[in-house]
Amino acid sequence: MPVDLSFTEYGTGSPVVIVHGLFGSKRNWSSIAKQLGRTHRIIAVDQRNHGDSPWDDEHTYPQMAEDLAHLIRNHADGRATVIGHSMGGKAAMALALSEPDLVERLAVVDIAPAPSGGTLIDLVHTMADLDLSDYSRRSEVEAALSKSIPEPAIRAFLAQNVATGDDGLRWQLNLKALAENFDAILEFPDYDDACAYTGQTHFIAGGKSDYIQPHHQAEIERLFPGAAIDVIVDAGHWVHAEQPKAFIETIHRILP
Repeated sequence: MPVDLSFTEYGTGSPVVIVHGLFGSKRNWSSIAKQLGRTHRIIAVDQRNHGDSPWDDEHTYPQMAEDLAHLIRNHADGRATVIGHSMGGKAAMALALSEPDLVERLAVVDIAPAPSGGTLIDLVHTMADLDLSDYSRRSEVEAALSKSIPEPAIRAFLAQNVATGDDGLRWQLNLKALAENFDAILEFPDYDDACAYTGQTHFIAGGKSDYIQPHHQAEIERLFPGAAIDVIVDAGHWVHAEQPKAFIETIHRILP
């Protein structure tokens, strides 16, 4: 069953759905969404087990695609351009491959339709091991994360998932579900040639990132024939955050 995703809207015009990556939220995309909202109706979503969206024990790409399909049918007039980053890019690809009529065009940000490497499960465990009742402010949580996570930018990004409620601080991430489904998050479902999405597709890669490699080209072409690949040279995996001006310019070339 799909969950009802939380979303924030910006602007008016043809609908564009923005889908964040692992540990992200619709809030992370607010600056980009506001700029794109000058010419389009932007719908920035929180994926299941993230942000303000419902929690669910299951967290696979077919289910995330079903969530997006439910949202587009009910809140985007049944068809939208979809922009997805990382895990959100895989969810967006799964949607286009399973429900192509719902996807006007597709922009996939720094991820390939293939298994991903990395050890981000360690971040899940690090967050889960913190007893948030020991802290009263997000800044204190961020400082506590420094014992295991040396990179300030990563600590700040993760700490954005700390919310304040009547009972104190809490994670807006379903860390248990993410840990239990982590193998599925790293993988990508198998699709046969008949599922290929023939709509306009752009992959936007970070030039300093290794998430899209030359050996992915054949699978990209098989599932997304005619797809274009744009490289933003001075960006890493978080292309939109590291090079927002170049990212916006690239998206504007893609949008109608």
